[in-house]
Amino acid sequence: MSSKNGKLSPAERKAALNELRGWKEALGRDAIHKVFHFVDFNGAFGFMTRVALMADKFDHHPEWSNVYNRVEVTLTTHDAGGVTKKDLQLAQAMDRVFDRRGLPKS
Repeated sequence: MSSKNGKLSPAERKAALNELRGWKEALGRDAIHKVFHFVDFNGAFGFMTRVALMADKFDHHPEWSNVYNRVEVTLTTHDAGGVTKKDLQLAQAMDRVFDRRGLPKS
């Protein structure tokens, strides 16, 4: 069961990760992590722009970096001290944006 501050228990986090595509536990911290790959820098930056607007509406912001066609994302809820439902919701939303605008299916 989630703690009082909304932080997921290890079992809840593991179950949630099984439902997310490509998200993993971040090494050495209570966070989840994923790397998104795009055709080029424009695709990666466009993804970040769309997610930034959405994250601002959620009032929940990712830790991320971009190098050319790659966007590396870590999600955690700092005021809860770990992964919460907010992180899972943002991860799902990011996956939906990627599915619409990411790397073309081969």
